[in-house]
Amino acid sequence: MDKNKKSRAPVSQQSLKVEKPTDPTSIGGMITVELNEKKVSVPLGTTILEACRQNQIHIPTLCHHEDLCIAGVCRVCAVEVEGMKTLQASCAFPITASIKVKTSTSQVRKARRHIIDLMLSEHYGECYSCLRNGNCELQSLAQEYGVDEYTFGHCDKPKYEIDKSSYSVVRDMSKCVLCKRCVRTCIDLQEVGVLESIDRGDKTHIGTFMEKPLADVICINCGQCINRCPTAALKANDPSDEIWAAIDDPKKHVVIQTAPSPRAAIAECFGIGAGTSLTQELNTALKRIGFDAVFDTNFTADLTILEEGTELIIRLYKALVGGDKSVALPQFTSCSPGWVKYIEHYYPEYLDNMSSAKSPQQMFGAILKTFYAQQVNVDPKDIVSVALMPCSAKKFECNRPEMDSSGYKDVDYGLTTREMAKMIKEAGIYLPEMPKSHFDSPFGDASGAGLIFGATGGVMEAAIRSVVEFVTGNKAEDIFANANVTPVRGFEGVKYVELPLGDKVGPVPELIKHLVPNWDWLKGATLKVAVAHGTANAKKIMDDIKAGGIFSQCHFIEFMACPGGCIGGGGQPIPTSLEIRKARAKAIYAEDESLELRKSHENPYVTMIYEKFLTDGPCGHISHKLLHTHYTPRGKFIS
Repeated sequence: MDKNKKSRAPVSQQSLKVEKPTDPTSIGGMITVELNEKKVSVPLGTTILEACRQNQIHIPTLCHHEDLCIAGVCRVCAVEVEGMKTLQASCAFPITASIKVKTSTSQVRKARRHIIDLMLSEHYGECYSCLRNGNCELQSLAQEYGVDEYTFGHCDKPKYEIDKSSYSVVRDMSKCVLCKRCVRTCIDLQEVGVLESIDRGDKTHIGTFMEKPLADVICINCGQCINRCPTAALKANDPSDEIWAAIDDPKKHVVIQTAPSPRAAIAECFGIGAGTSLTQELNTALKRIGFDAVFDTNFTADLTILEEGTELIIRLYKALVGGDKSVALPQFTSCSPGWVKYIEHYYPEYLDNMSSAKSPQQMFGAILKTFYAQQVNVDPKDIVSVALMPCSAKKFECNRPEMDSSGYKDVDYGLTTREMAKMIKEAGIYLPEMPKSHFDSPFGDASGAGLIFGATGGVMEAAIRSVVEFVTGNKAEDIFANANVTPVRGFEGVKYVELPLGDKVGPVPELIKHLVPNWDWLKGATLKVAVAHGTANAKKIMDDIKAGGIFSQCHFIEFMACPGGCIGGGGQPIPTSLEIRKARAKAIYAEDESLELRKSHENPYVTMIYEKFLTDGPCGHISHKLLHTHYTPRGKFIS
């Protein structure tokens, strides 16, 4: 492949007829408005809220969120517009003519205070014992507007039972303020539609289909609703008390694996801005609070690339050389449990396209209670396996009954970034001041390819780094500048990339030589791949495949349930926004660039585990038993 030849530009916008927004200045020009007696120019259609923020004028909000469509339901952002009888919701007021706006008048101040007082009168809960104490938008507004008494009374008993049916998400609707962020998140951002506004007037509440428990509806456990809820009406199902009990039990050997995305975000829980990675500081903190060993999930991310990549090669060989028309292509990634749940509910007819490889979390669990247990001479029943993940859906994944290929529950507990930060604080530790330390052996080193799993496009990039070296015999650095596969990076909802492999092929690596004799069948081939993050974007690809569109021609597609991939997971620090997700991704890519080892197949620990334990190689009998699973149209796994 010519290293100067650029990959074909993403064409998803053309194939799906999604056009970039037109620059407002090109259709309507600029409009002069007066904000607190200061004249400014803004593009046609800019909301008052946007105009004020651009000019450093603070307006409080509650229902508004940068990721979501405009709702204008809470009215906390009310402002005066000259000539209008009533106050206007600034978040939902597009500027289409020259207007005069005042944001700090007595009328505005009193209206906002009354709105907050009315919310508090319906809001049940004791702030001191609330999970969101100190990070609650309603609490912050009450403080900002000097609420020192309950003007309209206070709800002194819960209206609704707490729904703890889900492994991932807990609903306490007595704390709901009807901002409808969760509804818009589920319907518009994710296109799942589990939550909806029910009834009218003072009976209005947020509920599920037929008021069923969350575990009994089509929730994919992504937790995006949690990340946008301004109060504690939605939270993750926290297992930290059980983990503390295990740590305090001298008979238990408690180990933890940490994924890259929490390490790039946990600093935010300690008052540090987004974009600071505390990987090695976290290692030290985890040992201090009592974990017996701290391992890097990136190790099994590298293992995933070998297993999933080999599976793709097997599928392509059967289809292209063997002429097997039953082979399901394109192959879909399977490391996002929210995406797995989504396809089970909405596109079960495509479950054969799913890679059978388990997620890195579940692979690690199986390895820990088999190979690792043998190495440290500990009975697997005494190992407590904890996974620090950015994702609330990981809690559901580790509790799937089929995830027991080790003979035990492979991963005992899934812990979110927020929950881990709480545990560290409970131990009296200020994480940023911790000395640095390395992960424990034998799973202490991993590649940058495993690290970038944390950002959208990362799984695809990691796979491409290895595949191009396997097939062409050339170094990834000779094909992509510094081995950075930039066409699959970025925050476009859907990306499509074509990668010509060229006419030169190299030898088949020894590890998979028993599966394919040579690469001659790939001479001149073009690898077609796609990336989608957020299930609303996954839906675009799946519908295109059903219609026989461009994505049906792909060989490999990466799907992540959460916007931005794992860095935007439902267990990450609150708040979240596009800029915050970009900063977290930047931290991950920076750490990747700092590593010498940046390709999964070059990880010596991966080579070691195939030599010592998974002795029949990737996709062999042993790895299929421990590291793979199978999907059925009924939406159930078969180990």
